[in-house]
Amino acid sequence: MITDKEFTLRLIRQLTQALEKLILDKPEESLMQKELDFDSLMKDIFKFDFKELSSKSKEEIIEIVKERQERDHKDYYEMLGNLFYYNGKILANNEFLDKAKTFYELYLQTSGIFALPVINRINEIKKALE
Repeated sequence: MITDKEFTLRLIRQLTQALEKLILDKPEESLMQKELDFDSLMKDIFKFDFKELSSKSKEEIIEIVKERQERDHKDYYEMLGNLFYYNGKILANNEFLDKAKTFYELYLQTSGIFALPVINRINEIKKALE
């Protein structure tokens, strides 16, 4: 039997993969074509939509993640990095890009993974914010 935590983690990974494909500009694999409802995924994961999430400070979002199981933090940070990076690029929103940079850095710290695409995004964000 699948637990709520396992289900939520699966949703996080599904959203992360879909965002990754959007970031890499593979429209044939877009969220819409996969029939994923972005807002319903956000509500399933966080119990509120992206608009409400994005209105929170980085510190508030980090506290939300810290309430989850520690082993899942890396998945949340990767998903949040992708989420804010994608929306920051689409909307030309530097506040979102700054949040993406923070969550990507936390992802690298918590995962212990050397992820060159993430490092490249962090460097790209740093340049954009200068």
